[in-house]
Amino acid sequence: YGNFIDDLRLYVRGGTGGMGYPRLGGEGGRGGDVWFVAQEKTTLKSIRDRYPQKRFVAGTGANSSVKALKGEKGKDCEVHVPLGISVLCDDGKQIGELNAAGERFLAARGGLGGSLATNFVPCKGQRRIVRLDLKLIADVGLVGFPNAGKSSLLSKISHAKPVIANYAFTTIQPELGKIMYADYKQISVADLPGLIEGAHANKGMGHKFLKHVERTKQLLLVVDISGFQLSVKTQYRTAFETILLLTKELELYKEELLTKPALLAINKMDLPCAKDNLNELMRQLQNPQDYLLQEEIIPANTLEFKDIIPISTHTGEGIEELKARIRKSIDEEAEKENEEYRETKLLLLRTSE
Repeated sequence: YGNFIDDLRLYVRGGTGGMGYPRLGGEGGRGGDVWFVAQEKTTLKSIRDRYPQKRFVAGTGANSSVKALKGEKGKDCEVHVPLGISVLCDDGKQIGELNAAGERFLAARGGLGGSLATNFVPCKGQRRIVRLDLKLIADVGLVGFPNAGKSSLLSKISHAKPVIANYAFTTIQPELGKIMYADYKQISVADLPGLIEGAHANKGMGHKFLKHVERTKQLLLVVDISGFQLSVKTQYRTAFETILLLTKELELYKEELLTKPALLAINKMDLPCAKDNLNELMRQLQNPQDYLLQEEIIPANTLEFKDIIPISTHTGEGIEELKARIRKSIDEEAEKENEEYRETKLLLLRTSE
């Protein structure tokens, strides 16, 4: 899975409180807290490299004394984490989320200082093992089977330089790129490594890849017009079957993924017979019920594509049009969100009046 880390277990412990001062009723300082703070340009790998022990302990509260009856609070421990982090307990239950720079999450609370209530004996801080789970945040997520041309497409539309070769599974870790437009607008695109049949059941590295689709605003399915076959031992799938299988994998992993806006890029249009295959595919997409297929590859719900764009990453055909369609789709969704936000605000104002 390369050098990319999207999962990290850490030990966190709040600081112990300070001792109380029974003779004068003095109160010890509270122990420090452990905080996770979201910060850009931080990775889980940098946390692991910088803190190989993966232990984060906050400072102890100051003891109460004749000079300072109220002891000072212990020093807080701040851990900078990347954006798009889910904080999970060791049992897998989610306890927090950090999606924007500057967001904070209290990972372990410091113990109380010794006081009359605790018989002047300090309390220990909270301690637990937590798991940081990263899901890439991007505007568009590229979804497709291996060798569909996702990496080539990412290199054509953005400044990213992924590894490209003509065999399956060139990409073994998610790649992020940015589409730059003439008016300086930027749209982030994530190339998620090739799924395979059974990815929803964690075949291959199914869940490791599929979880990154969750935080992308839109999906861009990339399909090889000539179809797909992983190896000589696996069944050949046409472009139409590939689209159904990708939809099925997304649906079985998490049904909500099919509610995301989606575009479809038909790649490798420079191949012989590509035009005929495209005409056949468009007929199949318009009337999918007319084609007899195996039950196991038919999804319960279909993915509605806002646009279908034929492209060739080899010749550059359709790339500029695809960039324009991606932008149009992102702008439309943003406008829809703004409209919903305005309507909600108006409704709140009316009800308060």
